[in-house]
Order: sequence, then structure tokens, then C-alpha cells
Amino acid sequence: MTIAAAVQMKAVTPVEFERVIVDTTVQEKAIAYPTDSRLLEVARARLVQLAQRAGLTLKQTYEREGKSLRRRAGGYAHAKQFKRLRRVLKRQRTVLGRLLRDIERKLTGATREQQAQLRVWLERAWRICRQRPKDKGKLYALHAPEVECIGKGKARQPYEFGVKVSLAITEKQGLIIGARAFPGNPYDGHTLAEQLEQSSILLQDVPGAAQPKTVLVDLGFRGVDAEVSSVHLIHRGKHKTLTRTQRRWLKRRQAIEPIIGHVKHDHGMQRCWLKGQTGDALHAVLCAAGYNLRWLLRAIVRLGLRPIFFILASLHWLVNVTPHPLLLHRDHFRRPSFPSPIDCAIGSARHAN
Repeated sequence: MTIAAAVQMKAVTPVEFERVIVDTTVQEKAIAYPTDSRLLEVARARLVQLAQRAGLTLKQTYEREGKSLRRRAGGYAHAKQFKRLRRVLKRQRTVLGRLLRDIERKLTGATREQQAQLRVWLERAWRICRQRPKDKGKLYALHAPEVECIGKGKARQPYEFGVKVSLAITEKQGLIIGARAFPGNPYDGHTLAEQLEQSSILLQDVPGAAQPKTVLVDLGFRGVDAEVSSVHLIHRGKHKTLTRTQRRWLKRRQAIEPIIGHVKHDHGMQRCWLKGQTGDALHAVLCAAGYNLRWLLRAIVRLGLRPIFFILASLHWLVNVTPHPLLLHRDHFRRPSFPSPIDCAIGSARHAN
């Protein structure tokens, strides 16, 4: 609807959809930083809570020891005493394993619904208990197993925990015509075909809109020309074979970077609070729609409502600052103001002196 509104108000011409810019970013999930000691303690506390709700009598909950081990692990990590830290982590895994085996032995004492719920959390807790730093497919949040560890090469933030999101914008005006989440942390180039498919679907119902024919990307999308043979892929690696016009188009490639920043910091893509992979996909689309709405408001001002706003501002200033001709003699109609008792007492004292 935002794309169709932009075309109907002539803020963007249908021809501009033939040339788009595509890039990827990370939509972080609303989770704490996944340290091993924290994950082990959260899994222990969660399992104890669920077992008590199900009416299971545990041999030991390790509540006091669990909190003590979590505090010690934080202190050792801060002091870079990694040998002591590994010793604490080993003890935390031992505690969690004992608790898991105790719950599994007594699981038959719960109802079927409670058993089904407990088995889901038991499977996740076993993954946390057995995973090691160099393993693949690790679990980074007990309540959000879909979270991936993604490294985008940023010096300030080497790793981000969430889902990869691809954005597609028009090359000239910067209107977002596609936003799609890609679970599993795929290679950037392998997301391009599905992103163009989504953009084509969204542009089908727009009157007179053309399908994307030229795509401007960065070097992360090299080697996928066969997968997107229907469009012409332009990136910096093809600089020697590009025409002068195509090189001029390529200079607009980095225009998507500030748009990604605005979508993340002004429209909520910085942190996703919705549940599951479906929540990640919906959140990406809603954030892009929010950016397009603000884009439309700026386009309204740019296309012709600026004089109206100027006239309204002038009228507001005239009413509040310049007196109206009919109100020039309003002093004649004011009620007489009498001095207060305090002013009368002060005046009488001065007269006596």
C-alpha cells in the first residue's frame, strides 16, 4: 500500500522500479549477550521452575550454588582468569546435568501436557549443557532457539545475534520495495533471488510499475549471476566491463546504508521482540512499512504542501503577535481593576510617612 501510494501521488515514477539497490543487515533479537555461564544458569533456573509447577519433587535445586557460580564466573571473566572460569563452567555443567537426569527420572509423575512442555525445555537444556565454543548450530537463547550468530565484519560489533534481513530500495528516490528475513545465516548472494521474488510480487498490484531489471549490490553478492539471470547484476568487481552510465549508477550503491540506519534506529529494526521466525519476518516488513510512511510524509511536503504549511505558520504568527484591528480598543471594554488589600495597606503606610 505504501508503494502504491507513492506511485499514485507521483512521488516516484513506475520506471524507477527497474533499477534497485539490495543489501543485507542483521535484525537483532531481544536477548541478553549469550555467555556460557549465563545460559547454564538460566537453563537451571527455568527447569527448576517448570518442574515445581508440574508437581515434581526434585532431589536438589542447586539454587544457592547456581547463583554463587554465576557470580564467580562473571568475576573470573572480568579479571581474565580463564583457568578458574573453565573450572566454574565445568561445575555449572555438572549441576545442570544432574538436574536434567533427576527430572527425566521423575517425568512420569506429571500429566501428558506437562510432560510435552517439559520435553521441549529438556531438549534445549541438553543442547546448552553439551555445546562447546567451537561447535556449529549452537543455542544462544533458551527462549529463542531461532537466533543465529552473524558476523558482518564490524570492528565495533564483531558478532550480532538475530536474523539476517535483506532490503531492496529504488535507486533514485530510496523507497523500500522489499524487506525479507532469511533464517539460517545464508551467504548474502544466495538471498538475492528470493529478495527479487518478493519485490516482484509486491510490485504486481502497483499500476504501471515495472519489474526490477538492474540490481546494484556490494561485493558480498558476487558469483550469483546464474541464479538471477533475469536481471543485470552490477557490483564493484565488474568495474572494468561496465559502461560509463553503469559506473555512474554504481556510485548510488551506498545510498542504502543510511536507509538501513534509519530503519534500525528510527523504526525499530534494531531489536525484535516478536516470537519465532514468523515474528522476525513480520517485524522486518512492519519496520520497512514504517519507513515508507515517513518517506511519504516527506514527499507530501516536497511536492506541494510546503506553501500551505508556510501560510498556516504565518497566520499563527499574526494571530499571536500582531493585534487584530477589532481588538485595538479592547481596553475600553475591560472591567476596572481595583487594588488588592495588600497594595492599599502599603500605599496608606507610604502616605502616612
